[in-house]
Amino acid sequence: MIESLGQFARGTLLGFSIAAPVGPIGVLCIRRTLAEGRATGLATGLGAAVADGLYGAAAAFGLTWLTEALVGHATWIRLAGGLFLLYLGIATFLAKPASEAAQAGGAGLAGAFGSTFVLTLTNPMTMLSFVAVFAGLGLGAAGAGAGAAAVLVAGGVVGSAAWWLLLSAGVDRLRHRFDANAMGWVNRISGVVIMAFAAWSLMGAMGGRS
Repeated sequence: MIESLGQFARGTLLGFSIAAPVGPIGVLCIRRTLAEGRATGLATGLGAAVADGLYGAAAAFGLTWLTEALVGHATWIRLAGGLFLLYLGIATFLAKPASEAAQAGGAGLAGAFGSTFVLTLTNPMTMLSFVAVFAGLGLGAAGAGAGAAAVLVAGGVVGSAAWWLLLSAGVDRLRHRFDANAMGWVNRISGVVIMAFAAWSLMGAMGGRS
């Protein structure tokens, strides 16, 4: 029991640490929280957390066939992710500030979740980072305990979700300070930042093809 709790705690810390650096998902989470509220921001982050959990499970349970498939098609996967990220960046840049906060409905939350879920899955480096970390922890090899792997992955998802909950809740407290003009600037700046991430991803993909 104590060993499982320790494994879960390590997974939670790992998931929190992987999620915390501000990348394109973080920018989307901040912008959507400001524009549409905490629930939409949290749904955005949870999409990434679940995708991280799937990659983490593949790494922890030693699904080498999946790792090899991702590595073998990493260039095309990254190219698709970069194009999707570019689309999100342009859409964010051109978005018109709403006159009032949108109500978070099922379709809106599902869209926020789904977009970042797909975006995270199109980043093979996420998978490789989990493989490296879990290999260092002694997981993912033949004979490694399935129970320990499951606990660690569950902790990783909880840790990642905790970060997105903290980020969306913190940003939500600032929403009242942003009027339509300020939100217009948030959309434009967020769009430019996301497009910069897209350009970096596309250049990396094209470089991998040369």
